[in-house]
Amino acid sequence: MPRFAKLLLIGSICLPAVRGAAQGLDPATLLKPATDAWPSYAGDYTQRRFSILTQIDTSNVKHLSLAWVRRLTAGPGGADGGFFGGGGGGGPVITGGIAQEPMTIPGSTSGTPRLSGSILQVNGILYVTSPDNAWAMDARDGHVLWHYWWKSRGGTHIGNRGMAMYGDWLFFETPDDYLVSLDAKTGQERWHKEISSFEEQYFSTTAPMVVGNHVLVGTGDDLDAPGFLQSFDPNTGDLQWKYYSVPMQKGDPGLETWGSLDAARHGGAQIWMPGSYDPETHLYIVGTGNPTPAYTAVLRAPKDPHTNLYTGAIIAINVDNGKLAWYYQTAPNDTHDWDSTQPSVLFDGTFQGRARKMVMQAARNGYFYVLDRTNGEHLLTSKYSDAANWAQQLNAKGQAVRNPEKDNTVAGSLVSPDNGGATNWYPPSYSPQTGLLYVVLREIYSMYYATTTDPRMMVGLGGSEQDNVGSLGTSIVAIDYQTGKLAWKYKFEGSGGGATGLLTTAGGLLFANDGAGSLVAYSATNKNPPVPLWHAQIGSVDNAPETYTVDGRQYVLVAGDGAIWAFYLQ
Repeated sequence: MPRFAKLLLIGSICLPAVRGAAQGLDPATLLKPATDAWPSYAGDYTQRRFSILTQIDTSNVKHLSLAWVRRLTAGPGGADGGFFGGGGGGGPVITGGIAQEPMTIPGSTSGTPRLSGSILQVNGILYVTSPDNAWAMDARDGHVLWHYWWKSRGGTHIGNRGMAMYGDWLFFETPDDYLVSLDAKTGQERWHKEISSFEEQYFSTTAPMVVGNHVLVGTGDDLDAPGFLQSFDPNTGDLQWKYYSVPMQKGDPGLETWGSLDAARHGGAQIWMPGSYDPETHLYIVGTGNPTPAYTAVLRAPKDPHTNLYTGAIIAINVDNGKLAWYYQTAPNDTHDWDSTQPSVLFDGTFQGRARKMVMQAARNGYFYVLDRTNGEHLLTSKYSDAANWAQQLNAKGQAVRNPEKDNTVAGSLVSPDNGGATNWYPPSYSPQTGLLYVVLREIYSMYYATTTDPRMMVGLGGSEQDNVGSLGTSIVAIDYQTGKLAWKYKFEGSGGGATGLLTTAGGLLFANDGAGSLVAYSATNKNPPVPLWHAQIGSVDNAPETYTVDGRQYVLVAGDGAIWAFYLQ
């Protein structure tokens, strides 16, 4: 039976605070560094994935022990059960969706879900998602409070990056292109709104972001379709504004960088991942994806080297009106499918003797960028991947100029990074204690082949084949934003280490996946490569680790192979 705690005052109504009942998110929490809660995709608006918690530190992390495990089951009929420390059984299953005959999809309608997204923790409740599924769980013991299942028409079920929260309301995307709002207390559906037409087959995988009274929603696509960011009213679900990240009408800024209006309208620049938010300027700062067709510049703009705005860029959108404030293109005229949708990390510091409000990104193309976040002014570019070989030089704007000899050719071109990029969706972490950005680095060489010269076959991702031919391995690198140089490089044995994301804490720790089924805690140093201090072999690590406190106790949380794992100090 639930145990009652102290009375909670909400407005002018006194309600009993029930253990295991959602209590709502104070919007002010989103403006603070990650502390006891983890209320958004990256813990706060800065995308740092840094926690100021210090209860677990370098001196005692060796005593970190398993608190509980809860295995989850997707679909309408599965029972969710824990196998260590988990209390109680599964909560009620609530069904939503519009499909009369929902598609049967492993990991969505039954079986083990893919838990690759961020998990919210607010007032002792965890909110978890996988494609077509959402759960509320007690953060103390992992028992399931409710499970929501969406009857899907289909779509691309590659993953779901998590939920957003506004008061007592939750928001997440479905693979068949709906934004769904749930009551956090009960899991009951409040409304669902179409993000895009199902026939257009956009990838609706990203975690929404709540900024004020805006629910910001992006999408992805590998077809020749325009990217866009939308803002929905959290109360009604009504569309407030829609920003297209490529020119869509005659006279739109940037149209001159495309071969034609038709090319621009089908030009990509998808907004795959959540952005960061600067409350001082009201700017939502987010990365855009590659241009399409992905592997040929000729079809997009015959008058090479047109830059195809606003693809492969960091853009700043005013959340009040959906207008572009500034942009910086990290990958002009990209021909290798290197999205620039990696997290744009906000931080304050000194640069060349001057106090600055900055944003930085370690991009998929192997280059690192620092900008002034108030106006987009370029401050620094450096190459953080030794293997990256596709560029000729840096231009006056600090942009890497592509070498056409590294494009797809019939004979094949040896290129690094490969199609997956020097880094990818897995989030980095910035520690203000060390002044370093920690990034997962993949250094893979691939042969890029042109498989056709027929424009009809070169749409989207067509017309190319990539074959991996060598690797320098996977590493965590620590980048000094002052110089762009690596403070250190820690190489994993084997492959895949770190490739689900990183977490740093004020306890001097760096948490990462080692690629061999273990969650590892390292010392987050600023001079020498980190030292492993603790690990837990859990078989699989599928998302970036997180940390929070409940009842004064700090937990470290991670997901793997359909289960949620929570650790604390014994």
